[in-house]
Amino acid sequence: MREALFIKKNKDRWQKSQETPTDNPDETALEFTQLVDDLSYSKTFYPHSRITRYLNARASQTYMSIYQNRKEDRNRLTEFWKYTVPCTVRKHHGVLLFCALFFIVFFIVGFYSSSHDESFVREMLGDGYVNMTEENIEKGRPFGVYAEGGELLMWLGIMINNLFVSFTYFARGIVLCFPTMVSLLNEGVRLGAFEQMFFAKGLGLQSVLTVFIHGTLEISAIVIAGAAGVVLGKSWMFPGTKKRLKAFTEGAKEAVIILVSLIPVFVIAAFFEGFITRYFTMPQWLSATILLSSASYIVWYYIIYPIQFQKERKKTERENTSSA
Repeated sequence: MREALFIKKNKDRWQKSQETPTDNPDETALEFTQLVDDLSYSKTFYPHSRITRYLNARASQTYMSIYQNRKEDRNRLTEFWKYTVPCTVRKHHGVLLFCALFFIVFFIVGFYSSSHDESFVREMLGDGYVNMTEENIEKGRPFGVYAEGGELLMWLGIMINNLFVSFTYFARGIVLCFPTMVSLLNEGVRLGAFEQMFFAKGLGLQSVLTVFIHGTLEISAIVIAGAAGVVLGKSWMFPGTKKRLKAFTEGAKEAVIILVSLIPVFVIAAFFEGFITRYFTMPQWLSATILLSSASYIVWYYIIYPIQFQKERKKTERENTSSA
């Protein structure tokens, strides 16, 4: 096509789009696509022509109008907590449920075994810890261990330790998931034996209301960290239709997202243990309020909200499809 015919054929459209720009984003996108096509044709057949320079300028202007002034309605940090985490967690709800049930089963095993064998709790917790706890019970301070040491140092020490434990549970998942599952098994059994030790002394309710001030967040986060480890290992063991390396890379990324979401949980749990649990003589209603608030957060953010988010996203996709 000769240059004059090319210009004559498209001149009206170019002038219209320049003189009366549209506010419709779809029309702007279509205009940009057409300009790029025209520019490509012009560069091919009339590389040194004025029309090529004109089309290049028009395409650049349209591109800038689409992207340069685009406003972001949320920053990346907000997007991570509001969208990325719940989307990822929802994708792996099955793994989280499995790990939670696995932990609960072995909590019951530890509780039952300890109630039928007095030596079992010593095997799981060690003679030193059991002896210290029994001495505290005799003194009328069954949870005195939580009042030892300074609040700040205790908070930082517990926080660092719990973060290290969670990372360890996560990293062990790479070895076919089994070390992570063994860690969850041991943790469940130890907690069951620990709780039975207080129930056997008639301190069951007080134990729950005291220990789970921080334990609700702490134990939940450890189980979820274990689930992140399973996600990591599962992506390598069962790549599905994807190449193993690609499946592993995607699984590792999603597992890290879940693990990172637990950092604030561990920080707050350690704060509760360092600053609040030491006041184990506080009113039961206050202990119960903290415990239930912590449980509500875990249930909402890791179970309810991801389900709601998925439903809303599917609804939006259906609406967009039907309106297209």
